[in-house]
Amino acid sequence: MTTLTTIGLMSGTSLDGTDAVAVRFDGGRMSRLGRVYLPFPDSLREQLYALTLPGDNEIERMGDASVALASHYAESVRLLLEKTGLTAAGVGAIGVHGQTIRHRPERGFTVQLNHPALLAELTGIDVVADLRSRDVAAGGEGAPLVPAFHAECFSGEVPRVILNIGGIANISVLPARGSDEPVTGGDTGPGNMLIDLWSRRTTGAPFDRDGTFAASGRVDEALLADFLEDPYFALGFPKSTGRELFSPAWLDEHLARHPNLSAADVARTLTELTARTIADAVRRFAPAARELVLCGGGTYNRTLRQAISRQFAGRLLDTGDFGVDPMEVEAAAFAWLAERFLRRLPGNLPAVTHAAGPRILGALYPH
Repeated sequence: MTTLTTIGLMSGTSLDGTDAVAVRFDGGRMSRLGRVYLPFPDSLREQLYALTLPGDNEIERMGDASVALASHYAESVRLLLEKTGLTAAGVGAIGVHGQTIRHRPERGFTVQLNHPALLAELTGIDVVADLRSRDVAAGGEGAPLVPAFHAECFSGEVPRVILNIGGIANISVLPARGSDEPVTGGDTGPGNMLIDLWSRRTTGAPFDRDGTFAASGRVDEALLADFLEDPYFALGFPKSTGRELFSPAWLDEHLARHPNLSAADVARTLTELTARTIADAVRRFAPAARELVLCGGGTYNRTLRQAISRQFAGRLLDTGDFGVDPMEVEAAAFAWLAERFLRRLPGNLPAVTHAAGPRILGALYPH
């Protein structure tokens, strides 16, 4: 298995759709062969969003949503094979994250909605899934898993931080190449999640494109200070979070204490919350970092990017400056995790997740 091609599928907490990336691994070198993005249909997005919060008849709804999600994943794989000219027989495995609907590592579990057996059946390709549970079983957070991949791809001559801004924002702290310091990381708090929620609620748009709506408002310092009082932000690494904490109810509870704010001011303050908590985490956990490298959908929010830039003294870059499209990084990471599984190599970093040790991540569903 010197040369191996895998596909990574990622649908994150933003609930916008699925990124599919094909990656070839050859003698320690990685080359990306292509990417497709397939948006969720509205009906599937609504099903998945409803399952991220407690509700009635969840088991039945989970079953229906998992079938629909596997069909959506299979279509993204079909489109990727068509685009790249790959065949199912030429792909070693699909690494699929699934859709997180509960993340409770403090209680010993994490749940990613998925139907990997059906995905294997529909694609004719082996599937590696359930990539977080093994780390959680070893006492870890099960998240973030991407720092190991970030270290493989983006370590350099200076200490840098890789910042992924999806629904949740997370950082990977990469020491300079050759350093004895470990790679560390964790979730800083909300990324696009609350910004998107407010955009849908007030403008009807699924997200604040380019941060234009937020740019029309101003930061309300009292509301921002209230947001920042949440105990999560004061926790040390390792830590991870999700919609269970930063939910619509969380936002509404805070807004109720600050009535009569304009919708634009709330949008701007939520954008500042994401930027401030990212910058605070970088200062606290990566004080030596000279470069902050962005990836994920938040990379393209100009208002958010400017807010981060104002608070970081070093160079602000994105993974495109290193030849990797910011929207490809997470899916490529799950292709990498599938490759690690097939080669029986660990995929976690205990210094990041606080697991008891390195673990091979995932479970195999043969086609």
